[in-house]
Amino acid sequence: MRIATGGIIHETSTCVESPTTMSQFEFDRGIIRGADILDRFRGTNVCTGGFITGAEQHDFELVPLLRASAFPNGLIVREDYDTMKREMLERLAVAERDGGPVDGVLLDLHGAMVVDGIEDGDGDVIQAFREYLGPDRPIVVTQDLHGNHTRARVAAADAIVGFDTFPHVDMAERGVEAAEIIARIVRGDIRPRMAIHQFPMFWSTACQVTAHPPMDEVLRQVHALEARPGIICVTIATGFPWANVPEVGGSVIVVADGDEELAQRTADELGEWIWERREQWHAPKLPVREALRRGEEIGRFPIIVADHADNTGGGSPGDSTEVLQTFLDLNLQDALVLYMVDEAVAKQAHDAGVGSRIEVSLGGKSSPVQGPPVEAVAEVVAISDGPFAYDGPMFAGLTGSMGTSAWLKIGGVNVVVVTAREQPFDMAFARSLGIDCASMKYISVKSAAHFRAAFEPIAGSIFNIDAAGIHTHDFSKLPSSRRTRDIFPVEIKPSSATS
Repeated sequence: MRIATGGIIHETSTCVESPTTMSQFEFDRGIIRGADILDRFRGTNVCTGGFITGAEQHDFELVPLLRASAFPNGLIVREDYDTMKREMLERLAVAERDGGPVDGVLLDLHGAMVVDGIEDGDGDVIQAFREYLGPDRPIVVTQDLHGNHTRARVAAADAIVGFDTFPHVDMAERGVEAAEIIARIVRGDIRPRMAIHQFPMFWSTACQVTAHPPMDEVLRQVHALEARPGIICVTIATGFPWANVPEVGGSVIVVADGDEELAQRTADELGEWIWERREQWHAPKLPVREALRRGEEIGRFPIIVADHADNTGGGSPGDSTEVLQTFLDLNLQDALVLYMVDEAVAKQAHDAGVGSRIEVSLGGKSSPVQGPPVEAVAEVVAISDGPFAYDGPMFAGLTGSMGTSAWLKIGGVNVVVVTAREQPFDMAFARSLGIDCASMKYISVKSAAHFRAAFEPIAGSIFNIDAAGIHTHDFSKLPSSRRTRDIFPVEIKPSSATS
């Protein structure tokens, strides 16, 4: 059995004006080709790593094509996307010419990819492989919890396997599951039939953490349905509100064995259960100072505030300044901001050198929405060219780079200034600069929930806050010109609290 694998992975924010280009996919080895895919991702906690493990467990040959990924950002440039997609298919044609036909394809995708001129990027990839393979060879796809799933991609694929966790600590597990499913399809053990139930809802990020209420209840429902006879897998997607596309919002996808009616009935059951409880998945806004006040009342440190409106992991610029300015205004000591994206200041610190004091105009350069720059005198404590190795639960085994970076100190507030727009999935990069996060009393992370995988064990308290930022969680402020339906909590209002 020969199974090809590849993917173009991107979470696209149409709220961000800067385009995503080929160079951003190429950054930090974001495009891996051929056999290098097996070397790069073997044993890592990403779906492709799970594909490799699954191929070994189920005794099939994995034929690697191309895997491309870039940090979340604005629309992907069409020409660059077409080039990557074309190369994947050309590599598949060469692999079949040299080694014979493949029996199916495993695709590692995200679920919220938007290309200039293509609103359903993931669906376009799946449909391209379907056109190549024809109707009989299976396509199994892994997708992020934050996909805006469409009927087109469900029609083109045989099975979609979504993440069960947020933070995403189960990516390799889902890859193994997808590999098992495709092996069973090829061997004739199952005949997957897939259905989708979409619900018009923007799910508050603070209510999505799967290890805690209320989201843990959703996952119990998912797993109970997966235990039923005839059900192969169930995927819950909370959606990605910052993509202005027609089918934005949450959904349930169910794959059943040979019974499309069972798949649809099961998807409708869970989708309606979620919709009836929609108030549970809505969180009122929480200002920065109020979060700090609540943390002080609890009295356990560090107090961690998640600046989710400037979550670089969703495509936000990473240079909003409200939290930093608030820390300074309150004269907080032993405070830390991870990370402030500002290439100019990072280079300024490198030029000045460790131990110097520099006048900075920090952050607030990408958009007026992100707040004004912070004008201050900062001490350069440490500098880095940016390479590090992830050691937290999410991307353990992979390396990354924050680009030209520096640890600055302004009074009692420490700021890690970086060039790459990446959220703090773990503490490894801060540690590489010499920062002990556990020793801090206040930590701000430009992240929505992924930071929890590594930071939760050291946290005294955690709050998702609503500071000024492009990725606001006041969903009524998001662009909606392409949306085709009323949605909760915008047009369909919650009974209490504000959106």
